[in-house]
Amino acid sequence: MALAECNAKVDATGRELAEHGNTGFPIACYHDDLMKDTVPWHWHDELEVAVVTEGEAVIAVDSERFRARAGEGFFINSGVLHSCWNVDTSACFFHSMVFHPRLVGGSIDSVYWTDYLQPLLDDKSLKSMILKPEVSYHQAVLELAEQAWQSCVREKPGYEFEVRNILSQLIFQISGHVGGTARHPSAKALRDDVRIKQMLQYIHSHYHEDISLAQIAKSASVSESECLRCFRNTIGTTPVQYLKSYRLQRAAGLLKNTAEKIVDVGVQCGFQDMSYFAKLFREVYGCSPTEFREVGRYSSTEFWKADRCSPAEFRESDGDSANEYREKASISAGAGRNKTENF
Repeated sequence: MALAECNAKVDATGRELAEHGNTGFPIACYHDDLMKDTVPWHWHDELEVAVVTEGEAVIAVDSERFRARAGEGFFINSGVLHSCWNVDTSACFFHSMVFHPRLVGGSIDSVYWTDYLQPLLDDKSLKSMILKPEVSYHQAVLELAEQAWQSCVREKPGYEFEVRNILSQLIFQISGHVGGTARHPSAKALRDDVRIKQMLQYIHSHYHEDISLAQIAKSASVSESECLRCFRNTIGTTPVQYLKSYRLQRAAGLLKNTAEKIVDVGVQCGFQDMSYFAKLFREVYGCSPTEFREVGRYSSTEFWKADRCSPAEFRESDGDSANEYREKASISAGAGRNKTENF
């Protein structure tokens, strides 16, 4: 199996669009380089397991932030909103596998599914797990993950059997040590998870338009203050900052992968004022859109650091009230120099 490029394109809900493997063998392996590309907020139906091979990564799962160093790893459960970036400006690489539960569980009436997979998938307290080698069963999971990844890369005859067997052992290790001990999320936390996905869906569908805080809140049938609270408590940023960041991500992708004019890229990503677009782009990537395209000289680290503080850090550094944001919400993506532009 050739290594796939890590390119987490998402649909309107933030659900990842990429097909991981194929129907017959639903798994994909990635060699992630976080200096080249950070992993944006997304979720997928598949399970994910990764081993950090160099450097240190920040793993963001809803409102929580974890760090995983070389030799450590992480597990992400199905349907969990997550993101990943490197620490400071240091290099960071990891081997990751994204696979559908049916690769291990088979049919939903099998003993593998009912006794091992389903309890894991249904465990709302197990959104993720940071794997530490000093924990014996974590070490076993790390070793199994690397074995499965290497088997996929080598593609020896019959490797599919080997990979399925190794991942079955991996799931057994995890399922045998979780459940019943962790605190289950509250009804409020579960409700926030649904709401944030709805609001991200709205942003991802309408980022190229003039949109307001009121419209984002309405997409989840909540007030503006509740919208702000939900963003802060789940992904640790504001709707304003997330929208700016998402627009800039989309613009960077178009600059790298198309030959469209800079002005057309800006307009497609919701920026009508090109001077404002260039200003924001330089703040995030350290160069102008033109330089980014021609030279490829950029640093995504500062962007992700700025956009992804913890909720506690956010509350300490940014105390804007709902009223203040309401004033900012009369914003237009095409605002000129004399207008306040936040979205």
